[in-house]
Amino acid sequence: MGVSLSLNGRVALITGGSRGIGAEIVRVFAEAEARVAFSYRHAREQAQALVQECGGTEQCVAIEQELSTPADGRALVAATVKAFGRLDILVVNHGVWKAEDVPIAQMAEEQWRRTLGVNLDSVFGVVQAGVGQMEKQGSPARPGDATGHIVLISSTAGQRGEAFHADYAVTKGALISLTKSLSSELAGRGIRVNCVAPGWVTTEMSAPALGDPKLGPKIAAGIPVGRPGTPREIAGPVLFLCTPLAGFISGEVVNVNGGAVLVG
Repeated sequence: MGVSLSLNGRVALITGGSRGIGAEIVRVFAEAEARVAFSYRHAREQAQALVQECGGTEQCVAIEQELSTPADGRALVAATVKAFGRLDILVVNHGVWKAEDVPIAQMAEEQWRRTLGVNLDSVFGVVQAGVGQMEKQGSPARPGDATGHIVLISSTAGQRGEAFHADYAVTKGALISLTKSLSSELAGRGIRVNCVAPGWVTTEMSAPALGDPKLGPKIAAGIPVGRPGTPREIAGPVLFLCTPLAGFISGEVVNVNGGAVLVG
């Protein structure tokens, strides 16, 4: 009969879901029969095309939402609940990363505040509202069962730092700490909180670096498997963490980076 990864009957919210890793997570969750809401900022045409690809508005909805403040995050959860009536799974995937190297001595305060606003402040709001909604929906049927899942998308940069991108690295490190804090707080209340930490992945955001004739080969050489990952290779572990097969996993950081975090 095989092993099922079905999420039939579950509602998932994917932040930053119109492109790259987020879009692939949306696709994989829709394939697993979840109803999926996802946020986007500017990529309206891509978002609308993804909705149709994933079964239309009965199965998938795109929500245009700025995410830079706690209020933005809370508004996104409210829009999801309005669309589908509940929330069972929250995947916090959105974030900003400035491709150009910026030494800390030259980093503008505006860049620092913008990165923290998008990558942390809005995360607080969406997680706060998401947890509130999950708890409102009731306790698990049996002690130890999961009634909700939260997956935060961090990065290898959050574990070993990233020179000239201190603003990004500090936010991704904070998400790892948030994962552990939330797990300690929520696991006994039926909500599993875990983290997926990708390394280099072939997306629009990473394209300038990976496509650089000098930097691209250097990046690949630092990955033991010899190449960047694909968005689907990130989406798969995210899906697994939101299924009953992962019901005894909480507070973990799942590294999906081709072994790169182990080699400095």
